[in-house]
Amino acid sequence: MVKNIVHATEFVWVLDPQEAFLGPVKNGGTIVARVGPGCWGPMITPGFPGGHEITKPIAVDEANIGDAIAIKIRKINVLSLATTSGNDQPQVNHFVGDPSIQPCCPSCKNIRPGTYVDGIGEDSIKCSVCHVSVKPFKVDNSYTILMDAERRVAVTVPASIAQEIANDANGYSALPNNSKQYSANLLARGEIPGLIAPLRPMIGNIGSCPMIKVPASKNAGDVGSSLVGASHDYALDDETDIEKLTDGHMDVNEVVEGSIVIVPVKVPGGGIYLGDVHAMQGDGELAGHTTDVSAEVIMEISVIKGLELQGPIILPLKEDLPKIVRFRSNEDLLKAKLISELYGFDLEEDSLPIQVIGSGKNLNSAVNCGLLRISQLFNIPLAEVKNRCTITGQVDIGRLPGTVQISILIPAEMLKGLGLWAIVAQHYGV
Repeated sequence: MVKNIVHATEFVWVLDPQEAFLGPVKNGGTIVARVGPGCWGPMITPGFPGGHEITKPIAVDEANIGDAIAIKIRKINVLSLATTSGNDQPQVNHFVGDPSIQPCCPSCKNIRPGTYVDGIGEDSIKCSVCHVSVKPFKVDNSYTILMDAERRVAVTVPASIAQEIANDANGYSALPNNSKQYSANLLARGEIPGLIAPLRPMIGNIGSCPMIKVPASKNAGDVGSSLVGASHDYALDDETDIEKLTDGHMDVNEVVEGSIVIVPVKVPGGGIYLGDVHAMQGDGELAGHTTDVSAEVIMEISVIKGLELQGPIILPLKEDLPKIVRFRSNEDLLKAKLISELYGFDLEEDSLPIQVIGSGKNLNSAVNCGLLRISQLFNIPLAEVKNRCTITGQVDIGRLPGTVQISILIPAEMLKGLGLWAIVAQHYGV
């Protein structure tokens, strides 16, 4: 039965198009999700593969392969009061092949062993069989960050306070009832106290189900490339399988409350999911991880028929647009018209900005991917795309090693031809 509102209360660690989706939600309907933290909690939970705990995908009514789904992010309400994060280092003898996919007990060698919590600290998670510490990742430099009651600003705390927080780790994380992850606050670490960080909540992993079964954290061309030729159950045969992903794990900090993410439909119903909400993050996510939090997210869903995408398009808030693609001032337009009228040619006055995601093993590959996606989608020669993006656009880094967003102004007739004009124009109040 099609529902106007779907509450996403079930979680998965692996995206599998063969598994039944929740929903379906009505085309034009709403998804309400309460999600647990992303990276570090799942990373220290050895019993599950993938490093991300996300909502079970939700089918969208009327969404067919070759369509696109627009996700309007209406609300991101941070629920966690504190979270712990930092740089990771894979721990020798605690995994086989990939520490996020095949953690193992260093003693009994069981893959993805059952575990329990014994105390606090990095050694607190122990194998249920032999009772030794299991930690596929260790923390290099770490911090615990505590938020104010209104979730407006956060401060990193000393190690002594981090230990107090660790004693009520789940409470400070506000883990959802159905979450299976351990709280990252158990780490009880705090090396860089006193940093002041205003909150700007964003969603790091949001999109549609890929065509193949993959751990949720690997649904992107950069991190997903590690699956090619791997020795575990989620290995991809060759590089062409990367095209079956949907680049949901973007870590692009423009995906905030009020923004729109337009995602490809590569399986029937689309399978919309989300997770990995961050309290704040700078471009590039240089540490590899940031402030993962539990959050309630409300999204409006609509189908764009016949818009065949390879990866996501983002419509940022107007104030988040790079200056080079922002709307031209009346003064600029007037001066441009004087030139065009003097020499007798037309201006591209009705152009609107979009951001196209590109991904790859490194930043160069990601940029090439994004440029090619623009070229193919709008039928613009690649060389022309590069010129347009040089003088009226730019590249920003979403996440290292290889996720970028390319901002470009697209003429009205091209947007109208793909059914994009209405949603972009409405979003920017044109």
